[in-house]
Amino acid sequence: MQEQEEVVGGGARTHESEPSRSLAFDITLYTVARFGMLAALTAALVLFDVPLLVALAVSVVVAMPLSLFVFGGLRRRVATGMAQRAERRRAQRAHLRAQLRGSREGGDPGEEER
Repeated sequence: MQEQEEVVGGGARTHESEPSRSLAFDITLYTVARFGMLAALTAALVLFDVPLLVALAVSVVVAMPLSLFVFGGLRRRVATGMAQRAERRRAQRAHLRAQLRGSREGGDPGEEER
């Protein structure tokens, strides 16, 4: 039993480490890109003699919908990665619950009663 847990645990770590790193990178990149757009819009407005707080407020309002279009591919990549991670965690949770019930597969909860 101890060997099975190590194999499952070790396999899960190596299997999840690459997608997690990629997802973390994508989220970081998307966040930096959105803040960069906000800074660029603010700087452009300040160059036209708009007060800093007004420029920042306008930039926030403009950057939100604009980033949906400009960074649409990256946003979809982040959403896909998050959905894959959630599905992987859901499957892992079902597998662990099946192990706790004593069944070998993640089937119906009433399967052990048959």
